[in-house]
Amino acid sequence: MRLSALPILLCLLAAPLAAQDDPVAASATPQAVKLVELNEGAHPLMREFFGRVRAKETVDLAFQVSGQIVAFPAVEGRPLAEGQVVAELDLTPFRRALERAEVTLAKANRDLARLQELSNSTVAEVQIRDAQTEVELAEIAVEDARDRLEDATLETSFDALIARREVANFSTVAAGEPVVRLHDMSELRVDIEVPEILFRRAADGNGVTFTARFPGLPEEYPLALREFEAETAEVAQTYTITLAFTSEIPGWALPGASVTVTAMAPRDTGDDILVPETAIVFRADRTPGLMVYEPDPEETSGTVTWQEVKIEVRDDARIAVVEGVEPGRQIVAAGASGLTDGQAVRPFTGLGN
Repeated sequence: MRLSALPILLCLLAAPLAAQDDPVAASATPQAVKLVELNEGAHPLMREFFGRVRAKETVDLAFQVSGQIVAFPAVEGRPLAEGQVVAELDLTPFRRALERAEVTLAKANRDLARLQELSNSTVAEVQIRDAQTEVELAEIAVEDARDRLEDATLETSFDALIARREVANFSTVAAGEPVVRLHDMSELRVDIEVPEILFRRAADGNGVTFTARFPGLPEEYPLALREFEAETAEVAQTYTITLAFTSEIPGWALPGASVTVTAMAPRDTGDDILVPETAIVFRADRTPGLMVYEPDPEETSGTVTWQEVKIEVRDDARIAVVEGVEPGRQIVAAGASGLTDGQAVRPFTGLGN
């Protein structure tokens, strides 16, 4: 009797071990899947680009005459209002030249007057005409001397920021030699490189909006399109567009500061629903479908059901669902092809969950 009971006892002890090796028991915990909710229309297309702040214009100012600089109040990094003096040459030689031209003009006028008084006697008509020519030439010389005197003082023609002094004070400069570099701060701009598709939308004014964000700061500043280069880059097939800040920005944001530009463009998909490629599950007959999630109201999990849909591939390779599923439903966004119809799953909420 004792020996006959031994097989029964061994069977009873092995039963729990067999249960642990049962694949059904091991799969009692539903598989975690990433879910997305289907929405009508589409979220805006968002792209980020790197850019740098620049001035509206950057100009190298130079004297139109030669001379020695005797006044150079421009300080690097300081602003200058429109009409303020940037630099000034020694005016003494230019004043003397103007006085010399004025004296020559006065003499020419006297000579002409004397010849006109004698015109009825011994003076030929050609002499009078020559004297009139001398007066006209003297008047031109006076205008030239006055212009050269004015050109000896360099002034700003716009509200500027002194970027760099090119020469030192009391140095002698030639006409056309850069003296100082100025930034036109009336409007700050940003240049970015954008792909062809986004460029077409921006150039057509097709609802594309731009904002700028400085590194480490949450604030966003609106930008407006100002101009664009009508040719692409040689390598990347991108266009350079110029944007301008339309609101006040921090005073420390000078030309050269880096910014992140965000471009938002509406997707032209009408009422279609966009889905990721990894959400499409094809059957053996190449019928496309989605794994639709059905939550269990009493549990934190649910099941997935394969549902046939009609899809279209857009010109930009995005997949749109045009028929077969209602907006608001949740579908498996990634790894849907590895699931089976009716399989129990749970929403993926993060690592460790």
